[in-house]
Amino acid sequence: MKRILTLALLSCALLATVAGVRAQPLVWDIVNEYPASSIAGEADAFFAEAVKRKTDGRVTVQPMPDAKSGLRSRDQLKAVTDGRYAMADTFSGALGDESPVFLLSTLPFVTPTAAHARALYEAARPLYEKLFAERRQKLLYVSPWPPSGIWSADRVTGVTALHALKIRTYDTTSTEVFAQVSAAAYNISFADVMPKLEAGDLNAVLSSGDGGAGRKLWTRLPYFSQITYAIPLSFGSVSLDAWGKLDDGTRAAIEEAARETTEHQWDAMAGRVSRNYAIMRENGMTIDEHPPLDVVLALATAGTKSVIEWHGRAGAEAVKVFEDYRARMAR
Repeated sequence: MKRILTLALLSCALLATVAGVRAQPLVWDIVNEYPASSIAGEADAFFAEAVKRKTDGRVTVQPMPDAKSGLRSRDQLKAVTDGRYAMADTFSGALGDESPVFLLSTLPFVTPTAAHARALYEAARPLYEKLFAERRQKLLYVSPWPPSGIWSADRVTGVTALHALKIRTYDTTSTEVFAQVSAAAYNISFADVMPKLEAGDLNAVLSSGDGGAGRKLWTRLPYFSQITYAIPLSFGSVSLDAWGKLDDGTRAAIEEAARETTEHQWDAMAGRVSRNYAIMRENGMTIDEHPPLDVVLALATAGTKSVIEWHGRAGAEAVKVFEDYRARMAR
């Protein structure tokens, strides 16, 4: 009888242990080079909360913003493919070496409004999903950035001032554009910008109000030119290895959280620029919302040349998406 009772107690203890193990949430870290206060950083926080809610805590997403992982955007994609991290939220422009298709959202002066940017994203999403799948990842959500402008040490009052810029750019295309109109253009990860400014290697940065405010660029660059260069995307992706460990119900819940995140981020664009500008002005910045015409024309000319060059290397599928988008928005 004692032996039966002992076995029964051991069985109960084993079941309790198994239940405890099953109750432990699955934890996914999501790495991001940009600050938590940026629109992409906020996307990760929103997604994490939505996943927690929709999976009843079975999956926990832990944001790692501000390059706390030690990785820059261009390295994050491989880190997820290799299984070092379950997720990454990666700036699209940093992935240009992977495929020119990733540069669609950063092409110069082709998305003047958030509506244009969303139309281009919707048209290109199947291509993005294919690229992530080829790298053993699943694209879950996207976050659009406010329009990119020029942060500078001196006011950009004309082409002469534009020619004097030593500017940080964020992808192959923007480097090509600014190499045509400035003293120097360097494709530099955002996490590495401040040391370059402090060393005097740069006197300007191509970035949105979001990114620049998150790093307090106004301490070195008190002027901002609203050139509306592009409305880039950041991509939230998960490794297929991590995704494959989930049951169907959990996958469905996370996909719904991802859809909510994408919609929330597009909605968040409304009023974002004005809020950024208010913060920037509070910190002593001068914002030029109507840059000089000669500056605009010089950048537009350089941008057109770079878009043509992108056509030559992007591939037929990407070019068709781009041309269909341009035709649709011109109607």
